Amino acid sequence: MTDTLTTAPEPKEEDVAAIDQLRDTYDRMRAEIAKVIIGQDDVIEKLLICIFARGHALLMGVPGLAKTLLIHSLSDVMSLAFSRIQFTPDLMPADITGTEILQETDKPGRRAFEFVKGPIFANIVLADEINRTPPKTQAALLQAMQEHHVTVGNQRFDLPSPFFVLATQNPIEQEGTYPLPEAQLDRFMFLIHVDYPDHGEEVRIARETTGGAAAALQKLVTGEEILRYQDLVRRVPVPDHIYTDVVNLTRATRPNLDDSPDWVRNWVSWGAGPRAVQYMILGAKARAVLQGSYLVRREDVEAVAEPVLSHRILTNFHADSEGIDSREIVRRLTAAGKE
Repeated sequence: MTDTLTTAPEPKEEDVAAIDQLRDTYDRMRAEIAKVIIGQDDVIEKLLICIFARGHALLMGVPGLAKTLLIHSLSDVMSLAFSRIQFTPDLMPADITGTEILQETDKPGRRAFEFVKGPIFANIVLADEINRTPPKTQAALLQAMQEHHVTVGNQRFDLPSPFFVLATQNPIEQEGTYPLPEAQLDRFMFLIHVDYPDHGEEVRIARETTGGAAAALQKLVTGEEILRYQDLVRRVPVPDHIYTDVVNLTRATRPNLDDSPDWVRNWVSWGAGPRAVQYMILGAKARAVLQGSYLVRREDVEAVAEPVLSHRILTNFHADSEGIDSREIVRRLTAAGKE
């Protein structure tokens, strides 16, 4: 990444006050979630970055790592409509978006179709085990994520605002799964890997989650406040050299470019597209605000590079045979940018 520094516009005084308020809200949300979720601090931060950057997130991890509980707890601290969809092999698109039902009208003997909204009509939608349903049903959800509306017949039904999908996925090696195609993965701002807790955290889990009733979480933020914070994130200043760094990092993932590293050409079949640039900038803005900063810095970009890029890089046989995955590709590119 370049060392040439350029200036960025100074934030407005009211934006500085709003950033301070959001930072305080963020700290209180994390403290509240910690009442039921032990550890996973990095995962919680990335989820909140997605929410305040107006993006969707996909959590990847083996069963039993509290992915569903984490998302449910996140919804509990926000005054928003929450819906959970359990994805199964027999789930149909209409089970998500809704369907038309023939109903009696006020006029005797006459009937008409009435649209009954599906579970996607909520502010927070938990798509649980999204890779356990066939591609047709996955596509219905992902189309709504992109367009923020559902079309049935000739009628369009807008989804509520704010709206974000937080999906969970088991590793594709497990039986009975339908891996999301790369084009559909691209709809998610972040791919967040949920790893096993460390030893101390696992001891706490054993001690603190096998006793009495779980703690009730306090609602700390409303939908209107989230919309204001999302607008605030968009206004965070970004120095020109950060834009250049992000574009350079994204382009370095593409093996077909002449200036791509040789090892990228050897290990990567397909790199990240322009949407990765947009999401990395927005993620860096949100991360800067949550850290209490009034300006995007290089460390903000480095913090969001892996969750933005890892699911947008397709490795080839050479990489697989050498044990190199897309996360390692991103780490190497980020490290090379510091030199």
